[in-house]
Amino acid sequence: KEIAKKNVEGVGLLRAEFMIADIGIHPKEAIKQKKQYKFIDKLTHDLETFCQAFHPRPVVYRATDFKTNEYRALPGCEAWEPLEPNPMLGFRGAYRYVANPEVFTLELNAIKKAREKYDNLWLMVPFVRSPEELSKVRRIVAGEGFFDSPSFRFWMMVELPVNVILLEEFIKVGINGVSIGSNDLTMLLLGTDRDNAEVASAFDERSPAVIWALEKVIKTCHKFNVTTSICGQAPSTYDDLVEKLVKTGITSISVNPDALDNARSIIYKAEKKVAKGKTNN
Repeated sequence: KEIAKKNVEGVGLLRAEFMIADIGIHPKEAIKQKKQYKFIDKLTHDLETFCQAFHPRPVVYRATDFKTNEYRALPGCEAWEPLEPNPMLGFRGAYRYVANPEVFTLELNAIKKAREKYDNLWLMVPFVRSPEELSKVRRIVAGEGFFDSPSFRFWMMVELPVNVILLEEFIKVGINGVSIGSNDLTMLLLGTDRDNAEVASAFDERSPAVIWALEKVIKTCHKFNVTTSICGQAPSTYDDLVEKLVKTGITSISVNPDALDNARSIIYKAEKKVAKGKTNN
């Protein structure tokens, strides 16, 4: 509610994980115990809190992207979560929605209930490994009637190299926008884990490879009239990157609340430069 009073255009990334962790039970365990309606009601309440505070500005809800090691922190996880050698590249994101549609449907039901009061709630799908996977997820979302509403927007995270390389194919599946997850995209492009102190110094969101990927995504989305955003630590940290993104034509930038004022100032100055350049041309 405090952030909603600030000069912001909405919520660029509302994480599911904190809210679901607060519910305090693994969703499959909730289904098993026939407590799924309590799960839905609690998530609906939390979503409405954000939507009410920011209405009519959009709230982009990123569906669950728990990794198996994170899910295992929830009560009732033991029967449902495998032990994986590399959870970052394991059972997570969109793959889960296809494998366990009954769990994804709990989220969708909560979104649907929240949207009965507040139509500013959008959905973003994380960690999508192929256009075919996105198509399967979209069919699940369509089956719940979301696309019947003209105010609904369906976004996809761009955080895997395959999302950059095959972006046109992902767009053709039917999305309204993308948000670039610069943290995971950088790690996967450069092959380094920013959370591992041994190799963290090799993590560089301003690497030429990362900049090339950002520019390619923005230009491809422009071609197909799809909006582009970025969510990750980079735009909150690097002023020069924000300026570059604005010049390239990004639609919106999502930053940490403590970086709002500085980001607005950088964006304003960058847009003035772009406008001046167009005037001179």
